[in-house]
Amino acid sequence: MKYIPYGSQIIDNKDKKLVLSALSNELITTGPYVKKFENNLKKYLKSKYSYVCSSGTASLHLSMLSIGLKRNDVILMPAINFIASYNMAKTMNLKVYLVDVDEYTGQITPNKILDCIKKNRLKKIKALITMYHGGYPENVKKIYDLKKKYKFFIIEDACHALGSEYKYKNISYRVGSCKHADISTFSLHPLKTITSGEGGIITTNNVKIAKNIELFRSHGILRNKNEYWKYDVLKHGFNYRISDINCALGLSQLSKISLFLKKRKKIYKKYINELENLNKNLIMPKYSKIIKPSFHLFLINIKFDRFKKSKDDLIKYFIKNKILAQQHYIPIYKFKVYSDDLNDYPGSENFFKNSVSVPIFVNLNIKQQNKVIRTIKNFINLRSSN
Repeated sequence: MKYIPYGSQIIDNKDKKLVLSALSNELITTGPYVKKFENNLKKYLKSKYSYVCSSGTASLHLSMLSIGLKRNDVILMPAINFIASYNMAKTMNLKVYLVDVDEYTGQITPNKILDCIKKNRLKKIKALITMYHGGYPENVKKIYDLKKKYKFFIIEDACHALGSEYKYKNISYRVGSCKHADISTFSLHPLKTITSGEGGIITTNNVKIAKNIELFRSHGILRNKNEYWKYDVLKHGFNYRISDINCALGLSQLSKISLFLKKRKKIYKKYINELENLNKNLIMPKYSKIIKPSFHLFLINIKFDRFKKSKDDLIKYFIKNKILAQQHYIPIYKFKVYSDDLNDYPGSENFFKNSVSVPIFVNLNIKQQNKVIRTIKNFINLRSSN
């Protein structure tokens, strides 16, 4: 019997046909599918500018470069996140300060940001990276209000949140519209909402930032529109371009994003309905009604202390039952690469200790999901009866 993964892509014949079509074109990089994919993303996300690049990590690096971050500039980011944003910031020699997260959602909050600023006596902050853990955009407008107060840039690490929406004053905004952020970034990794194999997306409404993204994405080169063989190099850039082959896949996937989100929501609701009677030992975050998530992850928080067991025990129990659960994520400050500081991160510690991601993906079938639910119940009931 195969293992049930925590996430998986779905590729159909329409995807394959469009990729084959891209392979037949004269240009298979910086060709028509790149521009078409960018235009369709711009329409879907309702941003003024949209760019695609080679990875979600590249999108974060391009974002930091595009707002002019330089050595020793202060940047804040969540203590719970994938290592990509931290790696890029340290590569640029930025001063990174980690913000503690809510122990149930795994996300930074306005109060946690203020605590970080106060504890570290920060006066000049250049940028803040937010991250919508699992695809649930929390506190968007409240964090934007802090931006206006402290005059920093907001970069949304929205790798989990493609397709997510939130409301403000009864108006719905799609994450990526940049109505309450300077830049939004997304990942097109196979396990995300849609995939291009590998790839990233950057959106902004700022023309200066947009021009910088274009330059940094392709070696800092500005070409002469009338004489194609002539060009100048305006910035120290990189090759963060993405091929037409990848964009053809992304374009096909984007046309099905509403269907993907609908299926993820159905899986999410079944988990909620089936597991809510375990609320004494298992906590599922309750998100605001003004949010329309992408349902990228289904995160459960189990009160392991009651069982004298740990998250590792649960993950091993899953493996024994042919299920691959995951942890999202190991706190950044726990890695050897991280410089020691004297701050405490109680929310991050509790979230890391108690949270587990269980399988949720478009083609997870009812039989598989029932097995996951049954395994969770068995683990909790077995431990609570001891």
